[in-house]
Amino acid sequence: MAQATGEALQSLVADDPDTPFLDDEGHAPAGDPPPWGTETRAVRLQRLHNDARALVALPGVYLMKDHKGIVIYVGKASKLCDRVASYFLPSTDLGPWKNKLLDEVHSFVTFTTETAWEALLAENRLIKDIHPIYNAAQKDDRTFPYLIITMREDFPRVFVSRNPTGIKNDGTKDPRYSGATILGPFTSPGALHKAVDALQAVFRYRTCSLDILENDDKNRFFRPCLLAAIGKCSAPCNNSISKAAYREDIGRFVRFIKTKRATMIRELRAEMEAASGEMDFERAAALRDQLLAIEKLDHRASTSDQWQPESEIGYQDPLKSCASLQRTLGMDKPIRCVEGFDIAHLQGNETVASKVCFVDGRPFKQEYRRFRIKSFQNLPGGRANDDFQSMREVISRRYREAGAGHELYPDVVLIDGGIGQLHAAMEAFEQLDVQPPMVVSLAKKEELIYTMNSSEPIKLGKNNPGLRLLMQVRDESHRFAQHYHHILRRKKTLGED
Repeated sequence: MAQATGEALQSLVADDPDTPFLDDEGHAPAGDPPPWGTETRAVRLQRLHNDARALVALPGVYLMKDHKGIVIYVGKASKLCDRVASYFLPSTDLGPWKNKLLDEVHSFVTFTTETAWEALLAENRLIKDIHPIYNAAQKDDRTFPYLIITMREDFPRVFVSRNPTGIKNDGTKDPRYSGATILGPFTSPGALHKAVDALQAVFRYRTCSLDILENDDKNRFFRPCLLAAIGKCSAPCNNSISKAAYREDIGRFVRFIKTKRATMIRELRAEMEAASGEMDFERAAALRDQLLAIEKLDHRASTSDQWQPESEIGYQDPLKSCASLQRTLGMDKPIRCVEGFDIAHLQGNETVASKVCFVDGRPFKQEYRRFRIKSFQNLPGGRANDDFQSMREVISRRYREAGAGHELYPDVVLIDGGIGQLHAAMEAFEQLDVQPPMVVSLAKKEELIYTMNSSEPIKLGKNNPGLRLLMQVRDESHRFAQHYHHILRRKKTLGED
C-alpha cells in the first residue's frame, strides 16, 4: 500500500527540470519532446504511449532515449505500434530492473525492417555497438551462427560454426574453410541445428571431423559410425560411396539451401497432416518441428550485409602482423596493444568518436568505447563538424587518466586520417604529462602512414602484414563510429531527405 501511494505521489510531481537546447533563434527543434521537468511522470508516459500507438504495424527496432538524448534501451518488435506502446501502459510490469527504465525514458526513435528476423539482427548489432544501460543481454561477443560446407575436400562436410572466417586463436586459418560455402548468419541457432539434423536424413552428408581422402586404402577397414546405420550418412569413410556420387548429393543440398524449399515443405506438411489424422501425434509433432526448422532457414542474412563484422573480418597472423609493424615503426619493444580512433557525425550533428582496441593483433571488444563530443554544445543548434577539435577532445579525455598514471598507454595509437588529424591528436598529447610510445595516422586511398616523429609518410605494399593490421584497426574504428549513424540514416530519424 505504501509503495502504491509513493508511486501515485511520484506521478504527480514533475521530473527534475533540465535546460533545453535551443537554436540560434531561441526555438526548440521541431518534433522534440517537452523539456525534461515540465511534465509529471504520468503525463510523460501518456505522451509516450500516444506517440507509440501512432507507429506503423510493421517489424522494426526501437531505441529508448533519456532526456539527454542518450540511448538507454534497444528492442525489436514484430509490430512496432503494439510493442512500444506496451511499455507505457499503467498495468505494465517490466520487472525490478527494467521498471527503472520508465523513470528515465523521455523519447524514442524507431526504424522499420522488412522482416522480424532482420529486426533481430539490427537489435543485436545496435546493442553490441551502443551498450545501452538497460540491455542486459547481447552485450557479449556471442554471435549468430553460420552454416559451413567444405567444398574443397574430397568428401565435403557440413557443420555449424560461429566463426565464418576459420581464423583460430593463434592467427592461423583452418584449411577446411578455404573455398568453403558459408551461409548466414542465421537468426535461430536452434532451428539451424534441427534443420541440419533433419536434412541429413535426406541428403546423407557427413558432419564428422574425419579427414577422408578418396582411394585411401585405410578406408576399406574403417567402421562407420551410427549415422550410417540409421541412414543419415552415406559413409564415405569406408568407401561406401564414390567421390562423384557424394559430391552430387552435396551439390543438391547446397542448391536446396540457397533456393526456395516449397516442394519439400509441402511434402512435410502433408506427411504431418497424415500422421495427425492417424492419431500418431508423436510423429506429427516431430514432423512439425522439422517443418518449422526448415522454414526458418530463410531467416538469415549474408556476410555482405555486415551485421556481424567482428566475426566476418578475416584477420591475418596477429603475431606476424605485430612484429612487422614493430619493424616498420622502428620500435624497441614488441607491439601488443593498438588503439584506434575515428570521428563520425551526421551533417555536423550527433558527433561521436570511437575507440577500438586490438591486443596481440585481435579485437579486444571489452575496451571499445564511444565518446559523445562535448566541445560544440554552445554552438547554434549544437552543430559539431570540426573533426580536428573533436579529435583533440577525445584524445584528451581518453589519455588524461593514463597521463596521471591511472591507466596504461597502448603501444601504438592510430588516428584515422592524414597529417592534419595526427597534428590535432599530438596537440592534445602535448597537454598531458606523459607522452605515448607511438602515435600514427593512416590516410585513406594511398594508405600512407604518418608518424609522430617524421613529416614524411611511410608507404608500404598493400600486403604488408603491419600495414594490414593498421588497416584492420582503422576499418574497425570507422565501422564502430559510423554504424549507429548508418542505422539512423536508413530511417531518416534526424530529418534527412
